[in-house]
Amino acid sequence: QVQLVESGGGLAQAGGSLRLSCAASGRTFSSYVMGWFRQAPGKEREFVSTISRSGGSIYYVDSVKGRFTISRDNAKNTVYLQMNSLKPEDTAVYYCAASTKGVGVSRDEYNYWGQGTQVTVSS
Repeated sequence: QVQLVESGGGLAQAGGSLRLSCAASGRTFSSYVMGWFRQAPGKEREFVSTISRSGGSIYYVDSVKGRFTISRDNAKNTVYLQMNSLKPEDTAVYYCAASTKGVGVSRDEYNYWGQGTQVTVSS
């Protein structure tokens, strides 16, 4: 079992930056693949990025490549999402998730979820 708590969301202007953090407690953090998903109003929750247990494998959805960076600090039990060059279409609730399986982009592959943090980007 692992508990996940996101922070760092808020309001940003287009072109600005935000850094999301997800603090984990419970079982050994380094045993989990970690991911970020987002859900905009009226839309399905979608994959944003994932990082392997060691941080050696990273994937992004095409729409955020070159703008977002995922990282993790296993000593601090925390995963981060640095979001630069934000666009209004990045507005969503961002969720942190943990998986006991391999690196994946499907919601079904993630066992544990945080409560989410709101990111709003104004034009």
